[in-house]
Amino acid sequence: MAKSDVFARVDEAEDRLTRIARELWETPELGLHEEQSAAVLRDALEAEGFEVESGVGGMPTAFVATYGDGDPTVGILGEYDALPGLSQRVSADRDPVEPGGPGHGCGHNLFGTAGVGAALAVKGAIDAGEVDGTVAFYGCPAEETLVGKTYMARAGAFDDLDAALTWHPGDLNTPRMGSSNALDSLTFTFEGVSAHAGGSPDSGRSALDAVELANAGVEYMREHISDDARMHYVITNGGQAPNVVPAEATVWYYVRAPTREEVERNTDWLRDIAEAAAKMTQTTVSERFLTGCYDYRANDVVSNVVWENVRAVGPIDYDDADRAFAAELQATVADERIESRLSDLPDELADRVRDEPLYADPVEPFDHDQQTHGSTEVGDVSWITPTGQFRGATWPVGVPGHSWQVVAANGDFGLKGVAFAAKVLAGATYDLLADEERLAAAREEFEAEIGSDAYETPLPDDAEPPFDVTAMGGE
Repeated sequence: MAKSDVFARVDEAEDRLTRIARELWETPELGLHEEQSAAVLRDALEAEGFEVESGVGGMPTAFVATYGDGDPTVGILGEYDALPGLSQRVSADRDPVEPGGPGHGCGHNLFGTAGVGAALAVKGAIDAGEVDGTVAFYGCPAEETLVGKTYMARAGAFDDLDAALTWHPGDLNTPRMGSSNALDSLTFTFEGVSAHAGGSPDSGRSALDAVELANAGVEYMREHISDDARMHYVITNGGQAPNVVPAEATVWYYVRAPTREEVERNTDWLRDIAEAAAKMTQTTVSERFLTGCYDYRANDVVSNVVWENVRAVGPIDYDDADRAFAAELQATVADERIESRLSDLPDELADRVRDEPLYADPVEPFDHDQQTHGSTEVGDVSWITPTGQFRGATWPVGVPGHSWQVVAANGDFGLKGVAFAAKVLAGATYDLLADEERLAAAREEFEAEIGSDAYETPLPDDAEPPFDVTAMGGE
């Protein structure tokens, strides 16, 4: 038996996988509220004999589905949360299905489905005696708020893996070798005293003043942190009427930096600023730590296995109609936005793809030394076990993620990317299960670069999954 049988199993299931991905696209759900999406994926695995554990990490929509017996164990990560405000029909014009509703502007309807397809294909290889060991599918909710994998990691969900594999929709078919920023997400709520802002302001203490002073402190702080560090904030509650001194106000911060250590230093500084703002305004302040994540570290051995399979599976079979619709979507994006995306690529690659609405060929890894300023909780997994990931070309070249154009693509020609990604994931899982020497080499690299005891959850003991937070925030 050959690995081609694994690819053939994906081909046989392609229509079913496409239907599942379309169902998720038609019923987009926000992070930690993906009840229907998680159930569809979970049920598909359970019906095929996978043992399913639900409610992992205190999140009802998080689950782990395993099949096989004993070591080694390779995990496949899947996501399925949508983004707020991006509802969109399959159209080259802005046309929401539900104005203000959610939409799959990051392709997670494809993401989770491909992982399920890969796990089922590997199950067939285990049943046929082609490989030994266990395949595990991880249903990871709330990536867009950088919550799911971090809380699953705190629960020890990834501790027994020999390797982890994942992917993400995008505009190129290529492994990801570069790093990402670590992150903390937290809010500060200030409590003051309400009063008539015109009649007796002296009897009030403004919580909004405290928020504004804290933000001013962050602006001055920016000069003294590293160039690659980032601080973002929004005021989520600033009062209700100008003539009432706000008794309560809340500000939400993201703290990003290339390393976990730098994030923690900057977060501690931010806490000092918040306390100082409270003292200056004679208010009190409380912190709510929502989530935190590590920087991503690609494992070269596992990533090379992924690249071998990206090449083996070959280009996605897009047709002229797909390319025509992609070109229509691409035309709705300003040229400078597309060029901004292309500026991240090597010059030769940018020139090669610039005039292509869809670029379906495999692209050799190019980002080994790149530090992206976004964040992903795949980083946490990569600090626990050797991890590899890749991108699949499911939307037009240069079109930014988290856009309505991506939603339209993921409900149309992007669906063809599900089988491609499932084959790459299944093939890489097969290779790792079948080759103990490669897994040993991956572990040796991991121990040398990270170490088995390096990961400590960034979550405080009392942190709970933030079910009330649904704003976008992922990479």
